Amino acid sequence: MTQDTPWWQRSVGYQIWPRSFQDSNGDGVGDIPGIISRLDHLADLGIGFLWLSPVYASPQQDMGYDISDYRDIAPEYGTLNDMDRLITEAKARGIGIVMDLVVNHSSDKHRWFEAAKADSGAPERDYYVWRDPGPNGEPPSDLRACFGGPAWNWNEEAGQYYLGYFSPFQPDLNWRNPALRAEIYDMMNWWFDRGIAGFRMDVISLIGKDIENEVFEEGPYLHEYLQEMHQKTLKGRDVLTIGESWSVSRETAPLYCAKDRDELDMVFQFNHIKSQWDEVHGKWKPKPFDLVAFKDELFGWQEALADAGWNSLFLSNHDLPRQVSKYGDDGEYRVRSAKALATLTHLMKGTPFIYQGEEIGMTNIRLERIDQFRDLETIGLWHEERERGTDWDTFLAGANENGRDNTRTPVQWDDGPCAGFTDGMPWIEVNSNFPEINVAAERAKSDGVLAHYRKLVALRKKMDVVALGRFEAVAAEHDKVAAYLRHHDGERLAVVANMTGDEVRFDPPEALHIEGEGLLSTVEPRYRIDGPMTLAPWESFAIHARG
Repeated sequence: MTQDTPWWQRSVGYQIWPRSFQDSNGDGVGDIPGIISRLDHLADLGIGFLWLSPVYASPQQDMGYDISDYRDIAPEYGTLNDMDRLITEAKARGIGIVMDLVVNHSSDKHRWFEAAKADSGAPERDYYVWRDPGPNGEPPSDLRACFGGPAWNWNEEAGQYYLGYFSPFQPDLNWRNPALRAEIYDMMNWWFDRGIAGFRMDVISLIGKDIENEVFEEGPYLHEYLQEMHQKTLKGRDVLTIGESWSVSRETAPLYCAKDRDELDMVFQFNHIKSQWDEVHGKWKPKPFDLVAFKDELFGWQEALADAGWNSLFLSNHDLPRQVSKYGDDGEYRVRSAKALATLTHLMKGTPFIYQGEEIGMTNIRLERIDQFRDLETIGLWHEERERGTDWDTFLAGANENGRDNTRTPVQWDDGPCAGFTDGMPWIEVNSNFPEINVAAERAKSDGVLAHYRKLVALRKKMDVVALGRFEAVAAEHDKVAAYLRHHDGERLAVVANMTGDEVRFDPPEALHIEGEGLLSTVEPRYRIDGPMTLAPWESFAIHARG
């Protein structure tokens, strides 16, 4: 394996949603000691770093994405000593801790906001975005918040409106203020000094917003601030930075992560995810899976960042549904489709991310009543949709397919009470299929989903063609099969996946013909591609050849 590449280009990341990973004290909420108790599972999987969703002090209005103290830990998750122990224990297993950086907004309970609303002359007043009411007391504009309701919120104590682009509980920080930026950079360095391996930056594309012209995504100040952040916190450190953006395009991505930009290492982009959303109703109105559109985005991004940056590879996270339920078949072909989806993503060029439970093929949960949901977004949007006349069954279908609670149910560790997640009452329901789908059961299977993930993680570590190889799309217009090649120093890797539950006749183009070592397969070993073939339902395989 080439040694002069950044460590994160040869690693696989694993995202933990702390509230649902492992509870250590029986209160029904996952915590940091619980994570520590499961580190050996992650080490056995072979991951290189752990992306930890927020564990900071928070009122938990948005499950920790509303932070009240960036330098403390929420009591339900543990203490700073627990966090230091997690960093140390993970490092002993070769795993770095990448924390979530949530600095587009804070909690309305943060001391900055408390000071800001209490005193118009306080320095913290300008840490947030305030506007006077209109002539009749109306908000500055009719801008809507992402989680429902107006984005401008009246504060009686301050006598002004403040911007909460996501919710009233999450007032936007004013990045135009250099003192605010200095506070954030100091906090980042404080965490780096504690030994973390990097940051995943939540909705970072919003920090450069132009409020007056209501330009929020990728605003005019974004890259100026990211370059300043690099100078103040990242320069000279061997750390990983991933910026989340729901607006980034193939054209703008290099501005974030090209080597000469001195900004970030990679971005999380969601164009492949959004390609499966309804054009009008977004994710809330399910539509049939379109493989050609899906591949156009996945493969197009491979080409766009081939020489100008680095890709993040994922299908699931805390904001998205379970991938085997969304893109695969969580019934008869759950195991095969889970493996096919993993093969498709992990063998492309970039850094793969595994979301907790994905490695055992966990599925979406089926909820029936609004009181079963916990997600701020789902609950807020239901109230809006109900006012528009949307019926419950229609909304429920979208929430059960694409709602964020799907990936926030507890990890299924074994077939015992509450799936081994807690000895108490879990904060959200455990998926009822845990007796069949759990880590203990997967560990006993030599050809299960977990074993397949282990192979994929190991291949990236040991094979240059997987970690660094050039990507070449093949049969891009095929509506049932995904296929591509990787090339590196005379090596070739061919990847083929039938993305349907039907038997498919596939006539591969000559460019895909190959004979060599069968690295992995979900149905039967394959060592060559030399002409038309019949692919079994959800069959996937990879063949490696030298010379």
